[in-house]
Amino acid sequence: MSTTRNAGLITVVLAGLVAAGCSGGQSDLQKWIADTKKKPGGRIQPLPEVKPYETFVYGAAKLRSPFQPQGAGSANGQNPLRPSSRRNREFLEGFSLDTLRMVGTFKVGSNFYGLVQSKDGLVHKVQPGNYLGQNDGKVTEITGGKISLVEIIPDGLGGYIERPASLALSD
Repeated sequence: MSTTRNAGLITVVLAGLVAAGCSGGQSDLQKWIADTKKKPGGRIQPLPEVKPYETFVYGAAKLRSPFQPQGAGSANGQNPLRPSSRRNREFLEGFSLDTLRMVGTFKVGSNFYGLVQSKDGLVHKVQPGNYLGQNDGKVTEITGGKISLVEIIPDGLGGYIERPASLALSD
């Protein structure tokens, strides 16, 4: 029974101390509030002027959509350039263009022919209209030191583009 009585006495003493601590520190707070009320009030900045909303009329509805790929060939954005799947592949199309070497030319009548060595060591005769390399490279011109061709390569957007390439006579 004495432990219950001691616990009750401790509770009453603690409650008294808490109440005394709360009531004693009010004078500094009251003084600060009074001093603050005596000071003149500040000015509030006026709100910024709200500018009226300017409307915009979209006038490009008849132009190509910016979300469709650009095509070089037609109005609907589809490029008609494609490698021919019906054409029979020539032997030199089985080699990458960088593995082929131009080793010479010769002329019969008014026609120039190029000599191209493949990586297997064989030398092949080519003329304008033949195909070289793995990107549908069509020979367009043969001169004394160069074989010019045009390759058809993917453009990264689902279509194809033409890219000029050449083989030069190596020294």
